Amino acid sequence: MPYLHLICDYAPGDMAWAELYSAFTACVPETMRIHMSSVAPFDTVATGFMLAQLALGSKELRPEGLIVFANCAPRKDIKEARQRNEGEGLLYGITKDEVPIIAVNSGFSLSFLRGDIKLWSTDAQEHGSQFRSRDYFPRIVAAAAQGDFSFKQHELDPLAVVPEPPKSCIGYIDSFGNIKTTIRTDDELVKALKPGQRLKVRIGNQIRAATVATGSFNVLEGELAFAPGSSGHDRRFWELFKRGDSAWREFAQPATGTKLHFVLP
Repeated sequence: MPYLHLICDYAPGDMAWAELYSAFTACVPETMRIHMSSVAPFDTVATGFMLAQLALGSKELRPEGLIVFANCAPRKDIKEARQRNEGEGLLYGITKDEVPIIAVNSGFSLSFLRGDIKLWSTDAQEHGSQFRSRDYFPRIVAAAAQGDFSFKQHELDPLAVVPEPPKSCIGYIDSFGNIKTTIRTDDELVKALKPGQRLKVRIGNQIRAATVATGSFNVLEGELAFAPGSSGHDRRFWELFKRGDSAWREFAQPATGTKLHFVLP
C-alpha cells in the first residue's frame, strides 16, 4: 500500500495544511495513506534533517511504497523582487534503497541526502502561483506514485546543486526539547570524548556545562548531557538533552541552524 509523508513549513492545523491535504487527496491513488509533519516557517535545516531521517530508514522500519515530499520554499535564493511568484525548483530524487524523494531545492532541504541520492529536475511550474505546493506539486507526486516519471527532465549532480549540511549547529528540536545537532559520531569533534567527561557548551550567549554520556537515560534527573541520539541511522547525530526537562529551554530557546561551540577542560 503506497504511503506519502509530507514535510512542510506550515503550522499544524493551519488552513494551508487543510488545502494541501485536499489537493493531494484529490490527485494521489485512493489507496495511498498520507501523513503530515511540520517544521518552523522557512526552516530548511529541520526540513532536510527530517527528510533524510525518513528517507534513509531501514526497510524494516518504513512503510512499503514510501514517497517523501518536502516543501519549505522561503524563496531566498534570489534577493530581488520575483516575477509571477517564481520559487525554487522542484526536484525528484531516489535513494540507494529506491525511496522516491520529491522536494523543493531550497536552502538545506536536500543537504542531508546529497551523498545518498540520484537527482533530476522536473517539469513542475516554478512561477504563477504563491501556493505551488497546492496548485502544481500534487500532480508530480501523484504521477510518481503511479509509476509515471515523464515529469523528469535533466539528471543533476547532487554534489553540485545541493549545499553541504551545516556543520556543528542545531539540526532539529524535538517536542521534548532535545537539541539534535548536525554533529555525527564520526566527526573529529566527538571522537575523543569519553563518557563522564565534562565540557562547556555555548549556544548564542548561553553557556552551560554538560556531561558526555552514552545514551539519554544514563545521567541523573535534571542533568544536561551530550550523547549520541536516535537520529542519523548508521552515523548517528549527537544530541544535547536535559533528562526530565528541556535542553532547548535551558539554552533560551535557540533557533534551528544556530552554531554550537564546545570548550573542553
